[in-house]
Amino acid sequence: MDPVTIGIVVTVVMVALLLLRIPIAVVLVSTGYVGLVLVMAVRTGEFDLARGLSTANQFLSDLPYSSTAEYTFTTIPMFLLMGYLATEAGFTRDIYQTARLWLARVPGGLAVASSVGCALFAAISGSSLATAAAMGRMAIPEMLKHGYDKRLATGVVAASGTLGSLIPPSILMILYAVFTDQSIAKLFIAGIVPGILSLGIYVGFVMLRSKMNPALAPPVPKVDMAEKMAALKKSWNMLALIALIVIGLYSGIFTPSEAGAVGAAVAFLMCIVTRRLDREKTRNALNETLKTTSMLFAAVIGAYMVTSFTALTGIASELTSWAGNLDVPPVVILLSLTVLYVFLGTFMGSIEIMLLTLPVVIPIIKGLEYDLIWFGIIMIKYLEIGMITPPVGINCFIIKGVVGRSVSLGQIFHGVTWFIVLDVITVAILILFPDLVTFLPNLM
Repeated sequence: MDPVTIGIVVTVVMVALLLLRIPIAVVLVSTGYVGLVLVMAVRTGEFDLARGLSTANQFLSDLPYSSTAEYTFTTIPMFLLMGYLATEAGFTRDIYQTARLWLARVPGGLAVASSVGCALFAAISGSSLATAAAMGRMAIPEMLKHGYDKRLATGVVAASGTLGSLIPPSILMILYAVFTDQSIAKLFIAGIVPGILSLGIYVGFVMLRSKMNPALAPPVPKVDMAEKMAALKKSWNMLALIALIVIGLYSGIFTPSEAGAVGAAVAFLMCIVTRRLDREKTRNALNETLKTTSMLFAAVIGAYMVTSFTALTGIASELTSWAGNLDVPPVVILLSLTVLYVFLGTFMGSIEIMLLTLPVVIPIIKGLEYDLIWFGIIMIKYLEIGMITPPVGINCFIIKGVVGRSVSLGQIFHGVTWFIVLDVITVAILILFPDLVTFLPNLM
């Protein structure tokens, strides 16, 4: 069996194991190891299992340290800690309440506030799943209490929760930047305009539908200015923290790792000053940070194993050569990747898809001479669509876990259908006008 065939077979097995919901780190490490053994065993034309095992074992002995001992990876636990501290201290609740009070009177005000709240929470947490879960617990009961349509209430939070991957800081952006050797800071800044564009399209759609059919989002009682200002006073600190990180990154005052450390330190100080953090909440924030970081680092180790195995099989170079020889415009191949990512997103998680496909897709993108910062944002939009697309649509299941029996899973998937269409429109805009992604990073 030649290396390319081994690569194809091992990749199929890898996808099958992921479909069985086996943890991603276990799948990547095990299949990468087996693939490496087989490729090295047939490297000279004769099958030599001892040589394959020796090479793979030597590679694996060094990999856990060499793949994770990168300064840029310190960004991950720092931003995670910042987000968990803000959540435990209740700052995220303040952000939503501020958005709810200030936007309640516009058409579909509570749904609009939920979308804006998700965007602001995303700028703290860096995780789509955390954004959907946290905002779902706060926003959906509030909308249902005021008679909002169940499909609109759940759909807007499930879709807006995906902004956690696009609005900086983003864990997916950090992983993409490390594996493609791109600037994390530039990728963060590149996500600002697409994030605002996605949010604006969501908000505009909700307001339009609510205006056309007021029964979807009944008006809520008017709130006086004193209550609005009181809410703003509670949330100004988190808004200032978000601005500090973005300005620091854009101006070059902070590296991404320094921005994460500054963000975590400032969030901790804010928690202490406002007396919102006790010993139990601090322990919870640290434990969640450790668990999530460990999971991500284990997946990174597996991804490096698969990347090395894929490089030895020659699959990436074969596909790059094939794509380059196709007598079609490069945009056709890009649109084919769109279909691939949306399809994979219907039954796999975002991190799994990214770590599984990057070793193969990035050489093709380089061969087509697309900007890798731009493609990183496009890929993340693809992954966002997958997070709300049936039959898996993991954000929809997160929302289902929040609402319990009060809303069926079918109603949630029905609710996100319009938002999937909106995301496709957003991707089309970003493909047609790539400067929307690249002009801010180019000014840095």
